[in-house]
Amino acid sequence: MQCHVISGLALALLVAGSNMMADNGAAAATQSLQYPPAMRGPVVDEYHGTKVTDPYRWMETPGPELNAWVAAQNRLSQPYLDAIPAREQLRARLTELWDYEQYGYGWLDDKARVPVRRGGRYFYVEKNGRQNLGVLYWTPALDAPPRVLVDPNTLSTDATASLADYSISRDGRYVAYAVSDGGTDWDTWHVREVDSGHDLPDLIGDTKFTGVSWTPDASAFYYSRYPKGADGHGDDQRQVSVYRHRLGTAQEADEFVYSTPENPRHDPYGLVSEDGRWLVLVVTYGYDSNAIHVRDLSKPDAPAARILDKWDGIYDFLGAVGDRLYFKTTQGAPRGRVIAIDPSSPVPVEIVPEAQATISQASLVGGHVIVNYLEDARSRIVVYRMDGSRRGEVRLPGLGTVIGFPDAPGETETFFAYTDYLTPLALYRYDVANDEVQPFRRPRVSFDPGPYLTEQVFYASKDGTRIPMFITRRRDTVLNGDNPTLLYGYGGFDVSLTPAYTPVIAAWLERGGIYAVANLRGGGEYGAAWHESGTRTKKQNVFDDFIAGAEWLIAKRYTSTPRLAIHGRSNGGLLVGAVLAQRPELFGAALPGVGVMDMLRYHTASANAYGWSSDYGTVEDADQFRALLSYSPVHNLRPGRCYPPTLVTTADHDDRVVPWHSFKFTAALQQAQSCPNPVLVSIETRAGHGAGKPAWMQIEDWANQWAFLSRHLGMAGPQCFRVS
Repeated sequence: MQCHVISGLALALLVAGSNMMADNGAAAATQSLQYPPAMRGPVVDEYHGTKVTDPYRWMETPGPELNAWVAAQNRLSQPYLDAIPAREQLRARLTELWDYEQYGYGWLDDKARVPVRRGGRYFYVEKNGRQNLGVLYWTPALDAPPRVLVDPNTLSTDATASLADYSISRDGRYVAYAVSDGGTDWDTWHVREVDSGHDLPDLIGDTKFTGVSWTPDASAFYYSRYPKGADGHGDDQRQVSVYRHRLGTAQEADEFVYSTPENPRHDPYGLVSEDGRWLVLVVTYGYDSNAIHVRDLSKPDAPAARILDKWDGIYDFLGAVGDRLYFKTTQGAPRGRVIAIDPSSPVPVEIVPEAQATISQASLVGGHVIVNYLEDARSRIVVYRMDGSRRGEVRLPGLGTVIGFPDAPGETETFFAYTDYLTPLALYRYDVANDEVQPFRRPRVSFDPGPYLTEQVFYASKDGTRIPMFITRRRDTVLNGDNPTLLYGYGGFDVSLTPAYTPVIAAWLERGGIYAVANLRGGGEYGAAWHESGTRTKKQNVFDDFIAGAEWLIAKRYTSTPRLAIHGRSNGGLLVGAVLAQRPELFGAALPGVGVMDMLRYHTASANAYGWSSDYGTVEDADQFRALLSYSPVHNLRPGRCYPPTLVTTADHDDRVVPWHSFKFTAALQQAQSCPNPVLVSIETRAGHGAGKPAWMQIEDWANQWAFLSRHLGMAGPQCFRVS
């Protein structure tokens, strides 16, 4: 790509001209849009004396009418997107940007997906160049050629069958790996022998959201599964139970291990300690607390002891050393601490106390506790001895995000990954015994980060709360209020938005866009209290934080309403839908992806969805119902208002946030829209919520979204020029 020097006057004329052409073209195209008719039904529900209509209830049930509506929407949206001149440019550039080595591919939020050492062998995931999916490799030594263990690119012709999860046995002889077909959260576990590369006959089905935990002798593993429903498949409306699978036997013969029938909404998952003595049963429900039950496996008939059963915080199991079990917890410490417990006398001993910074992750490695702190949503790594004394910090490449340090109490080496908005994820080896960091894998990409910078700013929300925001832009950006800007947010489920590179952001920056990420309440950036302040009846705080971020960007002249777009996925899709309904005049375009849009009925989709009530609340509580109704996107769109150009994205295989949320929202928004701004929905087939999505499908999806913004924000094209 060539860069050119142009004058400020020429730049102004170029931008003004492109805005005019984009606006005129968009208006002309939108005037001719004929939205597929959506039947409106007579359904009326009553909640605590309030009647609420649900005209699109029929969209919750698959059938010929819904299939026809989905097909008609795609026939409308895809030609519209294909006709945008920038789309092909973007697709080509995204393809180039995706062509690099991605290490620990696809698991930026999971500490277990950096390399691990098992039985003297190393295992890691890597995606070379234009491969669609990351491949699981193993090698006998770090300097030895890697060997393919599981290549999900070979599992289907269109790369839509993916490697959803994997677990290596302690001796390195076997890998249990889960395959997801078409993006569904349901997966099937297989077992492969490492030396031969051949699969054993073992198959485990009826699972989602479960890992497997091996016994030390690799003869068996523990996992959680759903009971079968009337259709013969797993029924996720019911709770899971823990089972023990012995290699070489059929799943039907698996030993039942544990369940919590006294509360059918509690789901237990089993983890075996590295020494094989303890089965730690993590009992989950929601995102603000859990329980820990343990069974002493050295005593075959020993019952499970409920050592932490007050549901007074989150407990993450780190490992066992001697008679002690170690946990990271928010109990008594909203920003986190590390404790040790002897199950025979479960009185916690504090190892690492709560600090001003939030503990996002902790690990037990080589006789040390490695703590990953978040300081204003950026990582800092501190190493402690087992007695809690501080040994020192791990030096990092920059101010960004660190993941890794998988729990391995018996190992003296571990791995971590570093990334930020301008630095692709790179892997590092940490020698714990000698406190030494060495690069392991660093990719080379076709993106030049030199012209760009990331700054962190802070702004006041509606109630005065101080909110951090990362802004990535060209160094020579002129703050004249005329820069195309994308504001991204999430704000929920204790999830922290920390800096991370993606080809998608790189492509946006190259076209002259500013990329802003607001760290909203409801996330985990400042601990449990920050999370709680954006949940249930306080959820409006999240939307207020996001709106205030948009207003700050406009007030500081980074951008203006016609050039400001908003984007979010899943809970972030809810965020975009809610603020679009509340402040449609504030935004120039909107991209709500796989969003939770009907807040009165989200919990009816599955037992998993009901667990979201720890963040959202439910209609069963009168106060929570009123809060939900006040912001539920499908219930707050008003006919006669002008809403910004909107491209909704969802997928037909999404069984986490089921697509009828997006269907209802699209139908309601198309019906309410009173101006020529388009309301489109792109419905992907053979895809789910996002995990395991092949590269080709991601490229097509993002080319659509960036092209839509390019048109409606009046973006002139690649902005690698310098203003004279």
